[in-house]
Amino acid sequence: MIENRELLCIRVKYSDCAWVEQLGADGWNVRVVDGLIAAHRQLKERPYLAGLLVPGRIDGEDCCELDAFLRTHGGLEWVGAFETDVLKIPACSDLIVDHLFDHHTMPVDPAKLAATIGHAHGHAVLRFASRADRAPAPDMGLVGRSAATQGLLRQIRRVAKVDAPVLVCGESGSGKELAAQAIHRQSSRASGPFVPVNCGAIQATLIQSELFGHEKGAFTGASKEGRGLIEAANGGTIFLDEIGDLSLELQVNLLRFLQEKTINRVGSTRSIAVDARVVAATHVDLEKAVAAGTFREDLFYRLNVVPLRVPPLRERLADVEMLAEHFFHRFAAEKSPQIKGFSRRTMVAMNEHQWPGNVRELINRVRRAMVMAEGRLISPEDLGLVECDEQPRAWDGLEEARTRAEHGAISTSLQQAGRNVTVAAKQLGVSRMTLYRLMIKHGIDHKASS
Repeated sequence: MIENRELLCIRVKYSDCAWVEQLGADGWNVRVVDGLIAAHRQLKERPYLAGLLVPGRIDGEDCCELDAFLRTHGGLEWVGAFETDVLKIPACSDLIVDHLFDHHTMPVDPAKLAATIGHAHGHAVLRFASRADRAPAPDMGLVGRSAATQGLLRQIRRVAKVDAPVLVCGESGSGKELAAQAIHRQSSRASGPFVPVNCGAIQATLIQSELFGHEKGAFTGASKEGRGLIEAANGGTIFLDEIGDLSLELQVNLLRFLQEKTINRVGSTRSIAVDARVVAATHVDLEKAVAAGTFREDLFYRLNVVPLRVPPLRERLADVEMLAEHFFHRFAAEKSPQIKGFSRRTMVAMNEHQWPGNVRELINRVRRAMVMAEGRLISPEDLGLVECDEQPRAWDGLEEARTRAEHGAISTSLQQAGRNVTVAAKQLGVSRMTLYRLMIKHGIDHKASS
């Protein structure tokens, strides 16, 4: 928390700012800088809650530069002191409406300006305090303070100490790759590469060479030898997401690598030693896949040496506010400049939503709202969390309510996407193959009308 009353004053173009010294009598510790480059440097070196803009006689082009600067530093409450003539520039008017807490015209009344700055700073203090408990604590890249998340972090710390294969289970969009990255960062391999592979996204005809590499002339178009992704992870970690989508043939090759720590490139009989830890992830029940004959039992037991479960977002709703704030700041450059955060009504709505698409759904809803919202605060309507006719009833079981919500989300996305499964999968933040599985599960025909 910023305890003293720090104020950054930026002179964009030369302007007589002798009156700024009078702010010191009101208890402000004022730092005056000339130009946006110097201001940007100062903001990187020292935290501020409020800022004073003295643009001087700027033009439309200067306003564009100021707009970009204020988008980057929208976390401060800004007050402006403008020349009267400058206010006639349309771009300047937009700048004030979009970015400033308030503004004064020259010549300013220092006493009134000090009062305005005090209000802006006080507003920033309240905003800072309201978000303090939700601020993401940087712990292995995972955001959350719920009991479920803290339990996951403890498991990750233990798992990272050993070098055995890890199988990360969890629903689509729950954060399995983040868990894998956390394992890598906490392990002795942290200085080595982390190579993620989505097994369900690579074409079946290419995945063999993508994973294991190929020799020159091994197939049409192989004009030179190519190192595979497993080989690229030497000294680090290879993350195999959606491992259940691997063909049985590739499962055999992966099993051989886990047993012998060697690979054979496509078109070669030469064995290459690779020291890479395997972390695999899946949202499907591999034990059922083994029983169905679509996944090798010996590979399952090789991968499942250290199992790790990432809980779905509905089991860690205490993390939702913190996650929403985290993504709001992460994608701040994309938002409409007037948006300052979430309303309390929105926070309540987010905590009541079951999030069938998990963290991916939260990210997609927040990013869309940051672009489309028209008010200063994001509303439940901006997030698409308005009340609908069919709400989970008090006597429904959690699983039944979740199934209904999942069905609704898929049906809505397919309708919005014009029944295009690829587009709908992107909206939901899942792979196309995953969406097909969910559609079969819920009996949804993508060719039929909603």
